[in-house]
Amino acid sequence: MFLRTVLSISKRELRSFFGSVTGYIVIAIFLAGTSLFLWVFPNNYNVLDSGYASLDGLFVLAPWLFLFLCPAITMRLFAEEKQQGTLELLLARPASKYAIVLGKALSGWFIVIITLLITLVWYFSIKFLAEPAGNVDSGAFWGSFIGLLLLSAVYIAIGVFASAISDNQVVAFLLAAVMCFVLFIGFDFLSSLATDGSLSQTISLSGIDAHYKSISRGVIDSRDLLYFVAVSTLFLFLTEFVLKKRK
Repeated sequence: MFLRTVLSISKRELRSFFGSVTGYIVIAIFLAGTSLFLWVFPNNYNVLDSGYASLDGLFVLAPWLFLFLCPAITMRLFAEEKQQGTLELLLARPASKYAIVLGKALSGWFIVIITLLITLVWYFSIKFLAEPAGNVDSGAFWGSFIGLLLLSAVYIAIGVFASAISDNQVVAFLLAAVMCFVLFIGFDFLSSLATDGSLSQTISLSGIDAHYKSISRGVIDSRDLLYFVAVSTLFLFLTEFVLKKRK
């Protein structure tokens, strides 16, 4: 019953997202913005200007561009249900509230995964352009790619929570973007204010950036995996709590 509900909700949300032109526009904006920075605009992340067969720029830019992509994907998940008056009908289903939350979150994460899979075209382009061909640090690339998947899971969970506590999609978008920003870089700022070294490190490790950089080195550390899973689960449970209070 639980799994059936999760899959049913996920399919419903995916059909809704890809059933409108807005969904395609959101993905297109992310891909276009990333492409321009990596291949067109002269900057430190431009692949052709760097002279190196590396997509490091993608993994520097993506966490910031995700601040737009993930909230744009999740802002409608619950806020739209409230605006249309269908949330009560959804919550009245004989199903676990967490299954509903998880189903919506998985649909958002799946959309991000589809978007990231499209960027693999750039990876194979780099392998082709490298001299000699294929001379690419694949380990670092796939480690960073996994890091982006885990990072997006946290952003999506935060976005689902923001959508659950707001009745307006724009407000939900802004709330999610701000919370993701604070969790991503805010703890680094706080750690820089600490005078004690161990305290500074502890504060830094409470944020996403430190764990994302760690896993992006190509080494999968169980502590980093645990962090991403724990934070994602926390926000999903908070969303479930909000829905139960609403009912």
